[in-house]
Amino acid sequence: MSIQQVSPNIAPLIPDNAPFSPDQRSWLNGFFAGLLTLQGEAQGLQPVDAATALGQQVSDDPLADGDDGEAPWHDMAMPMDERMELAQGRPLRRRMMAAMAQQDCGQCGYECEVYADKLFLGEEERMNLCAPGGKATTRMLKKLALEMTEENAAPNTTSASAPTEAPGYSREHPVEIAFLGSEVLNKEGSQKETVHIDFDLKGAGIDYAAGDSMGIFAENAPTLVASLLQRLALDPAQEIAGKSLKDVLCTDKCLGEAPDELYEALAALADDPEDRKKLSAMAEGEDPDGDLETLDVLGVFEKFPTLMMSAEQLLASLEGLQPRLYSISSSPKTKKDHLSLTVDVVRYTVEERARHGVASTYFADHLTPGSKIKAYIQKAHDFSLPADEKTPVIMCGPGTGIAPFRSFMQDRVADQCSGASWLFYGHQREACDFFYKEEWEAYQQQQQLTRLSTAWSRDEGQPKTYVQDVMRTQGADIFEWFEKGAHFYICGDASRMATDVDKALQDIIAEHGKVSDQEAKAYLAEMVKSGRYQKDVY
Repeated sequence: MSIQQVSPNIAPLIPDNAPFSPDQRSWLNGFFAGLLTLQGEAQGLQPVDAATALGQQVSDDPLADGDDGEAPWHDMAMPMDERMELAQGRPLRRRMMAAMAQQDCGQCGYECEVYADKLFLGEEERMNLCAPGGKATTRMLKKLALEMTEENAAPNTTSASAPTEAPGYSREHPVEIAFLGSEVLNKEGSQKETVHIDFDLKGAGIDYAAGDSMGIFAENAPTLVASLLQRLALDPAQEIAGKSLKDVLCTDKCLGEAPDELYEALAALADDPEDRKKLSAMAEGEDPDGDLETLDVLGVFEKFPTLMMSAEQLLASLEGLQPRLYSISSSPKTKKDHLSLTVDVVRYTVEERARHGVASTYFADHLTPGSKIKAYIQKAHDFSLPADEKTPVIMCGPGTGIAPFRSFMQDRVADQCSGASWLFYGHQREACDFFYKEEWEAYQQQQQLTRLSTAWSRDEGQPKTYVQDVMRTQGADIFEWFEKGAHFYICGDASRMATDVDKALQDIIAEHGKVSDQEAKAYLAEMVKSGRYQKDVY
């Protein structure tokens, strides 16, 4: 038997984390497996599994693949291609994790690593749940899923079923809560529209803590659904699984960014060769006309006006409408059975057609006080106040990123915390975009909020200033707080703001700690590891 002719069923002898290239590992596995088999044949023994022959313990756990557990790609600011390169040669489930958005936001119902494991085990089939990752994540997961054959995919029968979540604590088991009303937070002159929203949890059987988030099941705007039905000449009353087509499109299907499956289906239906070619390219993520990122479902049909679909074809081509996750901006210690959110209302125009954020305009335009909506509490993943109330805290939350810190401060006041607190807040204009200004000033007067630092990017006659800019000017004090054990929290946009703040912190540590850039990075990494640097980003 040649050492190259090794059965694919023999367990590898060289672990995936050994310091060899994939080709070197493959060759060495073949060499040792063949050698052991030859030794067994020479002694008149039956061939055995190579791992058993070396005394290795073979596990029935499909996740016991020898991976070292390290995840260098777990960085929300890292581009997809860099993450996948770092995960090259790692087990399939780990490469699936690298395809996620790395935010551990919980919007998919899991943390990134758990979502990847569930897909690998076959316990979760939906590959489009990573909202922050969008199409890029979905496409990569589908590509990786092609590797899940009977030979290398872990069967789901080897893992115990996950425990059923209590009602109101997962996207799978929402409860009904009452919408109490909303109030615009921006004053006259603002270019933004941000609303404070209140809900009544009485009778819902759920509670929450500061730092938690709420998942909301919103509905598509009736006007958008009506326009789509009219464009395709479909009957709104057509029954689909016990519901009208109109209701299915309102509550169950995503009508936002058009999915690849829609382009694929339309390519198959297209008679025009040029349309077919263009649609096939768009299904692969190519952008022949430069408008791929702006097309919603209705926009696709407006772009290809001759194409039609039946109700069944349309529904089969659309993704499910996912819940939206929002940081909670209130504390139950202030008012029992009450919950607040702070939400930017999304409105914009594409090709002269008004477009709207699904959930934000659902709150602002379509709900009336007393309306019931489906919702659930997403418990915080490592985003909570220190156990010791004397521990200093620094909070950084521009725009609606202020939400969890309003919750934190309400908690701290209720608990009469004695530890110092410092808030960094930024927005466009101080006069009209300073959310909850009176509350922060009251906390300062009560000596509950030790310091308040603000940044305004659009104030007339002033240079554009962001929170990271203000942090750099106060870097010496920030580092002093860090040395005294302060916890640092950030909430907001992951791709830009959070990345800029992270870089500012590294520079502050390097400058005022008088250490190298590498040592500053390690300092910050240790803060993350010890739970002193926590992020709620999206």
